[in-house]
Amino acid sequence: MYSVFDTIQDIGLVPVITIEDPHKAVPLGKALIAGGIPVAEITFRTLSAEESIRRLHAECPELIVGAGTVINRNLAERARNAGAQFIVSPGLNTSTIEYCRSQGLPIIPGANNPSAIEAGLELGIEIFKFFPAEASGGPAMVKSLSAPFNSIKFVPTGGIDLDNIGSYAKIPSVVAIGGSWMVKEDLIATEQWDKITALCIQSRLALQGFAFAHIGINEISEAEAQITASFFNKLGFSIKEGTSSIFSGQSLEIMKSPGRGTKGHLALSCNNVERALIYLSQFGFSGVEETAKYEKGRLKVIYLDKEIGGFAVHLVKN
Repeated sequence: MYSVFDTIQDIGLVPVITIEDPHKAVPLGKALIAGGIPVAEITFRTLSAEESIRRLHAECPELIVGAGTVINRNLAERARNAGAQFIVSPGLNTSTIEYCRSQGLPIIPGANNPSAIEAGLELGIEIFKFFPAEASGGPAMVKSLSAPFNSIKFVPTGGIDLDNIGSYAKIPSVVAIGGSWMVKEDLIATEQWDKITALCIQSRLALQGFAFAHIGINEISEAEAQITASFFNKLGFSIKEGTSSIFSGQSLEIMKSPGRGTKGHLALSCNNVERALIYLSQFGFSGVEETAKYEKGRLKVIYLDKEIGGFAVHLVKN
């Protein structure tokens, strides 16, 4: 059964929202949906949080609505009664966690050190909010904590924006990234819904981290591939020969026999192949499972089912 956490992982972003006026909650929710991020964490930092959650739950059914800054059991109960579908807390509160688990309400408690993680594991927690992310050591600390606790996942939040989102997105243990850069309070206050939608679209793209990796040229035989590689070698390109192809430098792959694609193939690197496939599905692309290669249970390489300009396209994880 697909869970709230599964959907959040597919989206990869959790907008962290502080809202002063509940009348602006629904237009904000619609702006998030239009921007391709149908999830909202409404923080209990204002008196309007509870009513905002209630309105979003009632009027934006396609939006996953959560409550953030839930620092005690009482707030968790109020959030649940208002329609919150998940809870996020800045720290590890046993009473709050036990209440949420008793209600079947998903919770992401905060933890940024081994002791808090161990305490959370004892309570059955598998996904933690790494907060405050940048102040707690950033991506390096997430990687360090992931080593001894290789079964858990993180939602880093705090100090993250478009400039550093990619350094978190490429970490396998990161299921999603939280932040307020696309839902800043001034944008909400001035009702700049189109701006919020545009920032959501920009954030979704930044999350993917698409970049050109290499181009593959289809040659008809190994002999022809050697001739082509020899030419590029004379231009200073190094040669690295493999079983089915020859790499000239880092960005040119010469196939020893015709491979996928009418003209050859394009390799695009990305932060997370599974999430990139979900992103590309909006443009009509899907992966060809027979071409998939996995590493530690996660997709490392896969071809797309359509060509671009006569070239097959395959994704490869950064």
